[in-house]
Amino acid sequence: MASVKQFQVTFDCANPERVARFWCDVLGYVVPPPPEGFASWEEFDRALPPERQGSAFACVDPTGVGPRLFFQRVPEGKVVKNRVHLDVRVGTGLVGDERLAVLEAECERLVALGAVRQRVLVADGFNESCIVMQDVEGNEFCLD
Repeated sequence: MASVKQFQVTFDCANPERVARFWCDVLGYVVPPPPEGFASWEEFDRALPPERQGSAFACVDPTGVGPRLFFQRVPEGKVVKNRVHLDVRVGTGLVGDERLAVLEAECERLVALGAVRQRVLVADGFNESCIVMQDVEGNEFCLD
């Protein structure tokens, strides 16, 4: 049986570079080098046919551990809740007020980057607290 060694997470969006740069800031990811033969992503983008310019962007974990994130432009807007979302794990191992304080601090940082706070889900004896948020194009994610 074959096993998967790597995967990427793909986001459909209206403005791939904007959403990618938001997630770079959230996760500490970086924009990878442009393709060979191009000095910058802007130069590469200008070499594409007009209808493909600005249609995709990516970011990667500089440590090589996390998955590549790929952002592709689609014509339709977001209509309903995501069926899959990212959990940004900032409170791992923490509980109670200490956990909430860490989540709230990260929430403030992300709101300053353009995220939107939706609601706090308070610990219920089974799940720990988390904060439901949206990225710059309305994609849901959780601070966990």
